[in-house]
Amino acid sequence: MTEQTYFLSAGERCAAWVTLPATPGPHPVVVLVHGGGAVHDMKLPDYEAAFSAAGLAVVAFDYRHFGASEGEPRQLMSVRRQLQDVDAALAFVASRPELDSDRVALWGTSFGANHVLTAAARHPELAAAVVQCPIVRGRAVAFASGWRTIAALLWPIVSDLLRIITRRPRRYVSLAAKPGELGFVTVPGAYEGWHAVAPADSAFDNRIAAASALGVLVYDASRRAPDIGCPLLVCVSDNETLIDVSLVERVADQAPHGEMINYPADHFEVYFPPLFDRIVGDQIAFLARHLRVATPAR
Repeated sequence: MTEQTYFLSAGERCAAWVTLPATPGPHPVVVLVHGGGAVHDMKLPDYEAAFSAAGLAVVAFDYRHFGASEGEPRQLMSVRRQLQDVDAALAFVASRPELDSDRVALWGTSFGANHVLTAAARHPELAAAVVQCPIVRGRAVAFASGWRTIAALLWPIVSDLLRIITRRPRRYVSLAAKPGELGFVTVPGAYEGWHAVAPADSAFDNRIAAASALGVLVYDASRRAPDIGCPLLVCVSDNETLIDVSLVERVADQAPHGEMINYPADHFEVYFPPLFDRIVGDQIAFLARHLRVATPAR
């Protein structure tokens, strides 16, 4: 059963979903950290169901400025604010008596992997961390889309900055676009992939405030890998289109307790059968081991 609730991050509400297993608590818990521009209904319920069936409580949330959470302007992808949201989610876990604050793991997908690596380096109390199809360096996504995409974004970014200064409505660009169109990610398949994980009635809005791209470009969480004290599972998509796989593998190598599993997947195939069951099964085995789940499922 999933309870929809909220927690506060810097005084604003983050919509949150708490899913408990059928076993008695307090429960070990996994905090789900979503990808760039994504919202809760974009596949996270599948992970809530799988992890809770394995005896793990799950806390998921929408970042501020996205989905069901508060925050103006909408669709602002602020690295600093999203990291605040992750910290607030961990504080929320500690406040819930049915959740075991000594057995907490972070799980991040796509751009959320950046936040998981950063938070894991800053929170030595974490029991484990998992990242899948991970984006571990923001500028790698822009470079994958090519210099034409980067050049096309320059004026929208400048325009958005001018709008901030003059307090006018923000300038938006597509988060994912088809090759040759204006957007932050324009690699082949990105537009179709983002929409494939969103149900027909999803709250997903395929836009970001243009100046958000600046924070993304300078964000490099891969540098934090040596500082991560907890066990880290890196699920690598060998056919990744958004980042050089060697950067991802380097994170697993540099983390003191890093483990790596490779899958024959691109960036989006991890969310669908048949790979979904295989990857989630590996994640559950890893989490059950490090969160001391009495009866590992699957």
